[in-house]
This record gives sequence, C-alpha cells and structure tokens, in this order.
Amino acid sequence: MSVRLMVVDDHRLLAEALASALKLRGHRVLAAAAPTAGSAELVVSRAPEVCLFGTASPAAPGVFDPIARIVQERPQVAMVVLGPVPSPRGIAAAFAAGAAGYVRHDERIEGVERAMLKARAGESAIAPQLLRGAFAELLNPAAQPDDEGRRLLRMLTPREAEVLVRVAEGEDTRVIAAGMRIAPSTARTHVQRVLMKLGVGSRLEAAALAARTGLLDRAAGDGVTTRNGYAPEPGPSSGPSASGAGAAGA
Repeated sequence: MSVRLMVVDDHRLLAEALASALKLRGHRVLAAAAPTAGSAELVVSRAPEVCLFGTASPAAPGVFDPIARIVQERPQVAMVVLGPVPSPRGIAAAFAAGAAGYVRHDERIEGVERAMLKARAGESAIAPQLLRGAFAELLNPAAQPDDEGRRLLRMLTPREAEVLVRVAEGEDTRVIAAGMRIAPSTARTHVQRVLMKLGVGSRLEAAALAARTGLLDRAAGDGVTTRNGYAPEPGPSSGPSASGAGAAGA
C-alpha cells in the first residue's frame, strides 16, 4: 500500500537517501527536508499521511517540539521518530509529544515500512524489544556512583569550602585570614571545623581527600574560588568604597 509521506532529518543526506529508497518501493514522498527544527511549517502545509522524523538526540530538551506542533495543527499526520537506541526518557518524550512510533535508525527498510503502515492505521509503531528495554531500565535503573566529592561539599558551609580550597593551595592561617579578610583566630576555627567535618587529622590529609574525591572541582563548579582561579566570597569590607574603619573592622 502506497503511503503519502515526508522525511525530515537534521542530516539532509540521510533524509534524501531514505526518501529515495521509499520512492523505489512505491511510496509517494512529498518532500525530504532538513533540519528537523524548521520542519513543522513544511509538514503542516503539505499534510502528509505519515512523517518520518529523524533525530540523533532523542533525549535532548525540545527536540520533539516540532512534533508537538504538527500533531496539534495536523492531528491526522502520523509522526514516526527515527533515532538511535533510545533511553527511556527519549521514548517517553517522543510519545508525549504525540509521536505514533519510534524506529531505530539502523532498521531495515521493511521495518520502516511496517512502522509507517501501522502509524497510518492509528496503531503504535515501536519494536517490542525497544519497549522491553525501556521498561526494564525504568523499573530497574542503573545505580548511580556515589559522588563523594559532592557529598563532602554539602557538609561544608560556603566559607568552610573556601577555607578548604585555600588549605589545598598551601595557604597558612595568616594568609587565609588576610585573603578572606577575617581574623587569624577565625580562620583557625574555620580550618578546625573543616578538618572535623571531613574526618581528617591534618591539613595535608584534608588537601589529599579533597583532591582524591574531586571536592575541589565541585567547589570550583559551585563558584568557590581563590587567588589561583577561585573567587573568594566577598567579605564585609569588600565593597567599592571599603577603606579606613571598614577595613579595620573586618
């Protein structure tokens, strides 16, 4: 049975190759277009029976927005996604946008045809093994590795995180106090609290733990930085007019 269809893909060569193969099999291809981001207007205006929608990133945010628009404006168009082996999130996003099917990019042309015909008939067109794999991953998600650096960083206040970064850079108490514009006794207290929270007995152990767990990278990602690329937390006297009594009271 001949299907009136369109093929859109971010890669024009792929769209044109698939369109040519389907033409040879007797289907009426209205257009082969790229990229998918600008395809909604074209599909809505041509109103095919089926649109094959190719994407390399089915889990990317917004990738299926054109499908949602097409389905809203032309609900009679059956949208079939062509993509890589998807994550459960990718499959869910495709069907949530209104897709009628999902077919792997490496599927044989006969499989693509079957999906087209099922979608045109109002049936869901997705290989059972893809559904099984998706549900298996949703029901039994892979355990995420424990991010010890992130866990340790959550134990520290922003000030303490900055102190740890400075300790790892080799600053002594006097330099830490000057850099953070706090009293040496306050800096010493911060260091002691950092050691206690991390469960270590020395500054050297704290620096080694921070480096081993990636805690320093996490701190940098959260905006905790010092003179070697880390931006210190502004002190009470760090305003543009800080001087005199304000500096002395820090």
